[in-house]
Amino acid sequence: MADPQIETDDPEHETRSAAVTESRPARIALMAIAFAFLGIFLVLPLFIVFQQAFAKGLKAYLTSLGDSDTRAAIRLTLLVAAISVPLNVVFGVAAAWAIAKFEFKGKAFLTTLIDLPFSVSPVISGLVYVLLFGAQSALGPWFKAHGIEILFAVPGIVLATIFVTFPFVARELIPLMQEQGTGDEEAALSLGANGWQTFRYVTLPNIKWGLLYGVLLCNARAMGEFGAVSVVSGHIRGQTNTMPLHVEILYNEYNAVGAFAVASLLAGLALVTLALKTILEIRYGHAIAGSRGH
Repeated sequence: MADPQIETDDPEHETRSAAVTESRPARIALMAIAFAFLGIFLVLPLFIVFQQAFAKGLKAYLTSLGDSDTRAAIRLTLLVAAISVPLNVVFGVAAAWAIAKFEFKGKAFLTTLIDLPFSVSPVISGLVYVLLFGAQSALGPWFKAHGIEILFAVPGIVLATIFVTFPFVARELIPLMQEQGTGDEEAALSLGANGWQTFRYVTLPNIKWGLLYGVLLCNARAMGEFGAVSVVSGHIRGQTNTMPLHVEILYNEYNAVGAFAVASLLAGLALVTLALKTILEIRYGHAIAGSRGH
């Protein structure tokens, strides 16, 4: 009989065993490189942002944030995120449900289209909306004749933001829902539940952590988007400038304190996102492990 303490089929155990065979100097060198890289390219820039924001004191910082154009940029950023994120949640859940739970023609093509914003430059996506709704396009004059402004207005900014952010929720849910399969939904339907009840009481609880994770990443990208929004916004100060665009304008005007004050809000959002992301990864990982255990 083989000794169970010697034989093992656990690949994770073998991987861990192989990892600890590295010499102590090698481990120290690898960790030093990792921490140095993070310090130079992540921690140091964040420190500079906050240091420059408060360079002239708290009063100057608050005065910069209290500027009317800055407040307008903050309001517009929040408005765009409040519109685009819920729409992306609806699309992401619907697309993930269709791809993970059903078989249909064009499924692979739909999956490829969802990844399209990851491979297209945000500036290019903004130019696409200019071609669709610009003054020389087929749709632009019709909308203008009916008093609907798309470009250089909030609708254009929302459309551009939706385009660059819609993969986040769907891409987070597709693998999770594929792994879970359709067994729970089929059981609920066999017990007499309708489609809405099945989604509310079975599907949604199963995907809630993945959904929150996708919403978090989607919101962070929506509030920090620059390229696509820059093309369609028109840079109208106090009207169509989001926070990233307003930072650029203030910096170009040599208003360093104002630029870094607004940038500090975006940096703070990044830090909050990172903290929540870590919490959700821990909780999400435990949820997946629990589901695999069942």
